Amino acid sequence: MSNPKTLPNPSSAYQETSIKVLKGLEPVRQRPGMYTRTENPLHIVQEVLDNACDEALGGHGRKIVVTLHAHGAVSVEDDGRGIPFGLHPEEGASVIEIVFTQLHAGGKFDKADPKSGGAYVFSGGLHGVGVSVSNALSKRLDVTVWRAGRVARIGFEHGAVTQPLTVRAAARTDKKQGTRVTIWPEPKYFDHAHLPMGELHHLLRSKAVLLPGVEIVRVIEKNGKPDEVQRWLYEEGLRAYLLEGLADTELLIPLFEGERFLEGNEQFATGEGARWAVAWSETGGLMRESYVNLIPTPAGGTHEAGLRDGLFQAVKGFIELHSLLPKGVKLLPEDVVARASYVLSAKVLDPQFQGQIKERLNSRDAVRLVSSCVRPALELWLSQHVEHGRALADFVIRQAHARTRAGQKIEKRKSSGVAVLPGKLTDCESTEIVRNELFLVEGDSAGGSAKMGRDKAFQAILPLRGKVLNTWETERDRLFSNQEVHDIAVAIGVEPHGANDAPDCAMLRYGKICILSDADVDGAHIQVLLLTLFFKHFPQLIARGHLYVAQPPLFRIDAPTRGKKPARKLYALDDVELKAILDALRKEGLLDSHWQISRFKGLGEMSAEQLWETTMNPDTRRLLPIGLGHFDFAATVDRMQMLMGKGEAAARRGWLEEKGNQVEADI
Repeated sequence: MSNPKTLPNPSSAYQETSIKVLKGLEPVRQRPGMYTRTENPLHIVQEVLDNACDEALGGHGRKIVVTLHAHGAVSVEDDGRGIPFGLHPEEGASVIEIVFTQLHAGGKFDKADPKSGGAYVFSGGLHGVGVSVSNALSKRLDVTVWRAGRVARIGFEHGAVTQPLTVRAAARTDKKQGTRVTIWPEPKYFDHAHLPMGELHHLLRSKAVLLPGVEIVRVIEKNGKPDEVQRWLYEEGLRAYLLEGLADTELLIPLFEGERFLEGNEQFATGEGARWAVAWSETGGLMRESYVNLIPTPAGGTHEAGLRDGLFQAVKGFIELHSLLPKGVKLLPEDVVARASYVLSAKVLDPQFQGQIKERLNSRDAVRLVSSCVRPALELWLSQHVEHGRALADFVIRQAHARTRAGQKIEKRKSSGVAVLPGKLTDCESTEIVRNELFLVEGDSAGGSAKMGRDKAFQAILPLRGKVLNTWETERDRLFSNQEVHDIAVAIGVEPHGANDAPDCAMLRYGKICILSDADVDGAHIQVLLLTLFFKHFPQLIARGHLYVAQPPLFRIDAPTRGKKPARKLYALDDVELKAILDALRKEGLLDSHWQISRFKGLGEMSAEQLWETTMNPDTRRLLPIGLGHFDFAATVDRMQMLMGKGEAAARRGWLEEKGNQVEADI
């Protein structure tokens, strides 16, 4: 007879030695996706390129050369000031070694006053993370610096110094200055080891556009010698770039371009502002690109929101001034920008990006900054070119008419529905389904703040009491026995259905359905329950891109600013963002006692103004789209069954034991 299976002693599996402290660059290698894009090595090369561009942006350097070597390495060389390589006064190590081996070490923290030691006023670099990440995810990285008549070299492998720093005097005839960084990416950290040549081409060309007068060169080597050389030099900047991208498109009116950088403004720092080029067309493809301090922002952000607001306000003002708007027609921003192509380059002193890869700008002040630059410029341009203004106004009014007619085709008035809408639903005024948004809000108190903070024109609120039923194993005909599920379905206007069904979505009442819950564990649980409901019983709403998760912040930081600007209100989504913000404030010279940190225990603690500013305002919020993507649907169903099924406790336990160390729970 075999002995019964004995359970392991918990204390033997979880001890003091179980707690690991990741040091140096180890966090990057453990979780590379937190620091860079892992589809291919382009982003770690871009980090080095951005440093070279920051030098040119500051007026130091006129040429950047990117070389793709035959042996798989990529080098970026500039003629800027060169990275300092002397000993750091506090760290006791070479500055160049610190820059490439320590996270949150860089020369772009102190931006307010270069005379106080800050090397950069405007830059894309923020956290001192970029090139250290490039080093961590490379098999090898070599750096050569020419500076003040000396040449310095240092080499790294897998993030560690393997060739110590050497410094020698340059030849008398060698007047060279600048930095060359050569990277051998480590393939195991990326889905594909090769650089995407199309993306690299676009990136280099856009840098040349944003740096008029700076030459960008791409060299492809073969057998150790240059085989293909391409150069970009745009003297006309954004205008030439946009016209090149719209070469086959007939423009409605001549291109509108301009730039404005502020001086002596009480609200913004000297030098902040934007440069832009905008073109309208009735047909054809659109071209839309935006940048912040030369960093591309493919996901847009608050600077693009500022551009849209400035364009809308200027065109609306022109139409009202000339009494061109027909009675009963209401203009919306999308009427002005729906057929607008643009290239926008913003300069922001202290940009707040969403994540380390900086694809989206979250700085809320950037809306007012860019709008205040664009609006007066377009107002002046329209007043000087009235014929173009009238042509644009006529087109915009036609867009508004078309939008209104499209909305009427799928309009569902409250009185026309068979089902009576839930009494606790606070509906919106608009009948334009594409524009309308429904927020499913956790808790009555939070629902009250959301009602007061929303834009009642297009945002509806449905407060939910307690946690929604786990509907994974609930039969469709029993769904409506739960009041919360019933109210959600009736408010949306679409019947429950299966993955292979073709539901009638003509009665859908909202283009966006947004789950809004607390930024804590309970809120995450409610998100999971609602996502389960939609995945199981409303999958076509997910497939068609109607479902979103709102991301309210967990922390608010009130920090002072220099000069006459009011105190900053900074918001952090989680502990990681909070740490990054506090690190940046300390680098600015602020002490911990200078700022105040408030933690939101729930949405109900947020005022209507705070909820609008951080979570509901389309210009400044973070809204996470939920989609099926390219996932195997059957495999996803199996995973959901394991996670949500009532009889799957053992499978869940095994999965948690395997995957549990990959999450940091806020408990």
